[in-house]
Amino acid sequence: MPEGAAAVEEPSSQETRGRRRAGRPVRAVLSSSGITKAALKLVGAQGYQGLTMAALAKSLNVAPSALYNHVRSKQDVLLLVEDHLMGRVDVSGFASKPWAEAVVDWAYSYRNVFAAHVPLIPVIALLPVTNAPATITMYEAVTQGFQDAGWPPESIIDAVVALESFIYGSAYDVNAPADIFDAGSMALESPHFSAAVARRGAARQGPAAGTRPRDGTAVARSDADAAFDLGLRALVSGMAAVVPRGPGKEVVAASRLAATEPPTLTGARHGI
Repeated sequence: MPEGAAAVEEPSSQETRGRRRAGRPVRAVLSSSGITKAALKLVGAQGYQGLTMAALAKSLNVAPSALYNHVRSKQDVLLLVEDHLMGRVDVSGFASKPWAEAVVDWAYSYRNVFAAHVPLIPVIALLPVTNAPATITMYEAVTQGFQDAGWPPESIIDAVVALESFIYGSAYDVNAPADIFDAGSMALESPHFSAAVARRGAARQGPAAGTRPRDGTAVARSDADAAFDLGLRALVSGMAAVVPRGPGKEVVAASRLAATEPPTLTGARHGI
């Protein structure tokens, strides 16, 4: 080394390992599934207001500019989330079961998926399905199931929207506190209401809850299930009664539908 020249310090092996090599990384830093998972985690922890592009980039340990290279806007992120959730809704019954039974299975699955992601309901319910393949695939299966049952095409989407309005509201109910109808100090001023609240779920207490009694009807597993089951079966039976169907297209009778076991709860608190 010439006299007076400054010594150049070699980087340590730890620094060399910690520094990313220049050029294209070996594995993609970002992916659609990774962005979706991070977005759902953010919403679960902070609510929908916590889902910002800056917060999402930070949770992914990338610069916001890197995130924008993969998704153009928050709208794109929401489309990924929408597609992920809608892709988990079970539509298999429409290919193998009578229309009414298939609708019940679909509705239970739909409710359970969104009961685990309540903060997203106001957003997803108003989000266009444009360019969301899993979402459109779900709606296509439902539409075909309705059409195969003899529903006129002009009535199908109205029926689906009516069911979705009920499903989204019921997803909130799954997360409602147990004392939501407690009248408190006004119980004496509301004797009929308070008595009805006290009697609610009496048939679901004890070892019989969630089992199938001798008369063939199913006992709901919770207040939320009971309310959903009652409303859903009323909706399905009403739709079957008022909508004309083509010849030979018979749906399940209301009496038979009432005896159908509701699907097993797999929604909130069950990892969806």
